Amino acid sequence: MILHDFTLSSASYRVRIALNLKGLAYERRNYALRAGEQRAADYLGINPAGLVPALEVDGVCLGQSLAIIDYLDALQPEPRMIPGEPLARAKAMELALTIACDIHPINNLRVLQYLEHDLHQDKAAIDTWYRHWVCQGFATLEQMLPDTPFAGGSAPNIVDACLVPQLYNARRFSTDLTPFPRLTAMADRAAALPAFRQAAPPPLPS
Repeated sequence: MILHDFTLSSASYRVRIALNLKGLAYERRNYALRAGEQRAADYLGINPAGLVPALEVDGVCLGQSLAIIDYLDALQPEPRMIPGEPLARAKAMELALTIACDIHPINNLRVLQYLEHDLHQDKAAIDTWYRHWVCQGFATLEQMLPDTPFAGGSAPNIVDACLVPQLYNARRFSTDLTPFPRLTAMADRAAALPAFRQAAPPPLPS
């Protein structure tokens, strides 16, 4: 398997976590997103969306991090990333999609670049935009997360694979996390596990 990747991409980070939890071997190919390498013709031939991550398997390309994680569950069911029991599955996807659909898309690099280059917003305004939306989403999650060691339950799953990267990026933008103690504790507990550490971007400056 080949993972088309960018270290700081939270969506790619999710997939690296899932691959590591399952112990699957993969080759990483990294793209400099700020330089626009994901829009080069050779990469668009692999993934017409021009986004990372993309996973190549036997000549077939899969995009979208949650679809990739669902595929990995089908390929190697244990440890499960998405619960099999219908209600538990729905609850896990509800939490994962709160991050992947409500928080991440409006704070993605291409949105931030549009704010900067097309709408001529300065860094302070862009950072304020980022923190507003991440805090709104985190406030929802803080109320929704279960009373368990990990966001996904007794063991980490797709929810933790989404939450840990989002928290990493929130810290990159100096977001005040004091209103979200449960969320932060769960994410930090998962981030300390070997599969998560191996998937992580470089540590943030202290």
